[in-house]
Amino acid sequence: MEGEGAADADSSFEPIRTKEDFLVYGAPLIEEAEVAEIVDSVRSGWLGTGPKVKRFEEMFADYKGVDRALAVNSCTAALHLSMLVAGVGPGDEVITTPMTFCATINSILHAGATPVLADVDPVTMNIDPAAVEAAITPRTRAVIPVHFAGRPCDMDALGQIVKKHDLKLIEDCAHAIEAEFKGRKAGTFGDFGCFSFYATKNVTTGEGGMVLTKSQGDSERLKTLALHGMSNDAWHRYGDEGFKHYFVVECGFKYNMMDLQAALGLHQLARVQRGWERRAELWKRYDAAFADLPITCPAPAEKDTRHALHIYTILIDEEEAGLSRDQFLQAITRENIGVGVHYVAATEHPYYQDRFGWKPEHAPVASRIGWQTVSLPLSPRVSDHDAGCVIAAVRKILG
Repeated sequence: MEGEGAADADSSFEPIRTKEDFLVYGAPLIEEAEVAEIVDSVRSGWLGTGPKVKRFEEMFADYKGVDRALAVNSCTAALHLSMLVAGVGPGDEVITTPMTFCATINSILHAGATPVLADVDPVTMNIDPAAVEAAITPRTRAVIPVHFAGRPCDMDALGQIVKKHDLKLIEDCAHAIEAEFKGRKAGTFGDFGCFSFYATKNVTTGEGGMVLTKSQGDSERLKTLALHGMSNDAWHRYGDEGFKHYFVVECGFKYNMMDLQAALGLHQLARVQRGWERRAELWKRYDAAFADLPITCPAPAEKDTRHALHIYTILIDEEEAGLSRDQFLQAITRENIGVGVHYVAATEHPYYQDRFGWKPEHAPVASRIGWQTVSLPLSPRVSDHDAGCVIAAVRKILG
């Protein structure tokens, strides 16, 4: 097929890496400290929610400079709980971006509300504040911006919008643990800030999440809802301070984090700056290596912001590159290098099309990006040799 490249026609084609040495996309860097901490948890007999979860919550709150942080089992849970505590429910609309993982939209549906999409800026790929303003109706209850790839959204503009219309602001910070906007940390602008510690994230607990909130009352209700709707004493009933009865005060969920997960997070968070610095090195190397290729590399971080550098995305325009994004995906996978797609726009997914009538033209910028984007390996586990293989493969395919 035209555009597939010479490798398809050449029977002597040899990939950059062997199958046995396949470069797994997003593989985390796990060191001996995490292993020892997990072993300690196993030997202690305290595997579920316990003292290490509490330490991780305190450590994360300190890192973010806030008073309250609640560890949960995923960012999806964090988003769902935040909406429930914010009072979002049936009949409400929640505005979010089409350039996000389905969890953002699904959590709105789980809360009983209706998702409304606002298209993204073509350069930053973050939600466009002007599109948010245009999407507001009398039913709008909240806005969920996603700090895409670790780049902070325009929180000045979004803050003015939610204040003007008396809306709740729930930050989806799944990509943005280290991100800052004008010296203020992502997740501390909104009524709630939701984080992910999935296996590919900058800080991982395998699966896991965190919620930040400003209100003590909201924090207490979050904690209750996260553990079956049981009274707060349920979190301490197996401790060494004496037996405590619990009572179910509302219908909650099984969203709590385990000590086994927090055991990873304690040391991952302790190395968060070192991990960011390594990704920054890889980012600069990719920028320099791809500058002359017919692709679009990530835009520089905006002034007075800190990019979390979570995902390095390139855009493949078929007319300019001579091959489609999907042809590139197939070609680089044959080089035994794992890549990702972040994301096919929400308007492209059959379920949402059938349920809401969404079409690509409802978010044309996100739709175009969704069919051009490729995410390259960026984890601190990526060695200099690995990065060289990625660069060689990209240049081989596109050069």
